[in-house]
Amino acid sequence: MKKYGVIVKPEDTATVLSPEPGMRRHVLAYNQNVMLVRHQFSKGWKGQSHWHPHDQLVYVVTGCIRFQGGGKTIDLRTGDSLIVEGNIEHQATALEDSEVLDVFVPFRNDYAQ
Repeated sequence: MKKYGVIVKPEDTATVLSPEPGMRRHVLAYNQNVMLVRHQFSKGWKGQSHWHPHDQLVYVVTGCIRFQGGGKTIDLRTGDSLIVEGNIEHQATALEDSEVLDVFVPFRNDYAQ
């Protein structure tokens, strides 16, 4: 189980997962209210269109991704961020090798380890 209310360093967390080709997922700190997840996408990766009940804050650490959701398409580059409200269908594509931090509210039980 993850540590609650303390600093969590990457070496303290579970193994990085590769749920689909071109994506690596590393669940960082979380509690029942919020979750921080690091995603790494290889250039050309295209995620499946999906939705979830969680609000999601997306921050592009490096690279460039194309985000489609809510009837809009936008390219997000290093330093850009956006909020995806819960229950909005969305999809992302990596236009470059990219690293993205996602914050989910509340935490995603399906990502919890």
